[in-house]
Amino acid sequence: MQNLTLLALDTSTEACSVALLYRGEKTHINELAQRTHTKRILPMIDEILANSGLGLNQVDALAFGRGPGSFTGVRVGAGIAQGLAFGADLPVIPISNLTAMAQAAFELHQAENVVAAIDARMNEVYFSQVVREKVRSDFGEFFSMARNH
Repeated sequence: MQNLTLLALDTSTEACSVALLYRGEKTHINELAQRTHTKRILPMIDEILANSGLGLNQVDALAFGRGPGSFTGVRVGAGIAQGLAFGADLPVIPISNLTAMAQAAFELHQAENVVAAIDARMNEVYFSQVVREKVRSDFGEFFSMARNH
């Protein structure tokens, strides 16, 4: 599956974001949307798909930020992802926000060892140390298995 089309969304922090991987190109929309995620996320999904000339039925899988983060925000993201995926018969991929942050550091800064952190409020922090490993994945096989279950 060379040309994977992946739609991703995240509502677990104060930012509300959607991203699309289509024909190897990444696009995204990110807004600071304190407590308005439920109003913004679906229009943002519509916008990113429309800008790429796609419908949800042309997406291969849907990913969402599974946290850590706001309990309500994680529930909003999971619910939207599950609802859209159920309606379009798509596999759902939960992604750790901390791992996603580490992956960005690996790609942007060629980092090998990253400590990612998110404000957990009340003087606490969610954090994770991630060490870059060379991992080879066949996503085509993964999505074939996911669709058959």
